[in-house]
Amino acid sequence: MRLIINGRNIDITPALREYAEEKLGRVIRHYDQILDMEVTLGVIKNPSVQDNHFAEVTCFLNGAKIHVHEEAQSMYASIDLLADKLDRQVKKHKDKIIKGKTGAGTIRMKPVEELGGSEEPTPDEEIIEIDPETGEII
Repeated sequence: MRLIINGRNIDITPALREYAEEKLGRVIRHYDQILDMEVTLGVIKNPSVQDNHFAEVTCFLNGAKIHVHEEAQSMYASIDLLADKLDRQVKKHKDKIIKGKTGAGTIRMKPVEELGGSEEPTPDEEIIEIDPETGEII
């Protein structure tokens, strides 16, 4: 898995990079088909915004893409929230794939003997013959 960490309006310190790698690296224990992760950590420089630290990740899986965005008052808290949310999304994706492979939605036909059907028509059924040339009832 390739992990790319970018900063927007913030310098990424080695401690912050290591913390993000540790938290987001745990996602692999649930699903090992992750190809790339692009993480963006940033600060919103607006004094009226309460949760001004944000973290977002785009996770490229084998055949899918998951995007998660979280905001908090500190960068470490936003990374924690992001890791939890990404963990849930990856589990959901994995369960969806496993459920699709089990064949739960296939149609299985039972033999006529098990259904109790017979070849003779029941009293509420009637056989009508139609002339193929004229289309009239015989």
